[in-house]
Amino acid sequence: MDSTLQHLMDWLHQVFIQQFDGWVLLGFVAQFFFTMRFVVQWLASERAKRSVVPIAFWFFSLFGGGLLLLYAIQRRDPVFIAGQGLGLLIYVRNLWLIANERRAAMAKVD
Repeated sequence: MDSTLQHLMDWLHQVFIQQFDGWVLLGFVAQFFFTMRFVVQWLASERAKRSVVPIAFWFFSLFGGGLLLLYAIQRRDPVFIAGQGLGLLIYVRNLWLIANERRAAMAKVD
């Protein structure tokens, strides 16, 4: 095997096998939830034949982003911490706006 391929194989082994622990598993679970928000949004838009952002998108964003923030804090990654921290504020704000809108709609029905 040529040395470039061997270096790549060594790097992949170190990154994906040697350092695998519970935190890496949490990172993968978090990334799965974060990715699911796009799947949910895409499927809802396909069904509606227009761009739709369902409430599940914001819950997957909040849950996945929260787990990714924990992962980033454990890894001490300032860029990742700042990005996920700001994202959480946006997800919570959108859920708050949705809740207010639903309360206002229910008040009109009464």
